[in-house]
Amino acid sequence: MGYSTMAPDVWDQRFADDPDSMLSPDQCVVQGRHFFIKGLIEIPVIGRDDSFSWGVWVSLSRDNFARALDMWNTPGREAEKPYFGWLTTELSLYSPSTLDLKTNAHTRPIGRRPFIELEPTDHPLAVEQRTGITQDRVREIAEAVLHSDRDDL
Repeated sequence: MGYSTMAPDVWDQRFADDPDSMLSPDQCVVQGRHFFIKGLIEIPVIGRDDSFSWGVWVSLSRDNFARALDMWNTPGREAEKPYFGWLTTELSLYSPSTLDLKTNAHTRPIGRRPFIELEPTDHPLAVEQRTGITQDRVREIAEAVLHSDRDDL
């Protein structure tokens, strides 16, 4: 139950030929200066045992990105402290913009995407992450995404 984006909003296909840029399903580097990892904003669904998730990208500092890569295939990596980052995915269903919301990326066991914790603000996405959403809200999101012009939401 969720939707995912293919790349951070700053990614442009012209970077694909740049030797200092790369995009994989889990990591992204833009011109050797901007570093991103993909993770999940998980939102509890009220009355259910599962969550709705947004697959999003967060920017990390060069040092935190390097550390995350070093630990990517290391058993026990979930013991890492969270990495501070900025949300770099625009989720157009939310207003104001979701770009540049403060996050903490929590590494999980190998094979699981990081859990993206939003700063506890009054932004609607952060409120939903803290308080949960109804099944009706999940349907509302699904309808909005299915009728969206964006291919990657």
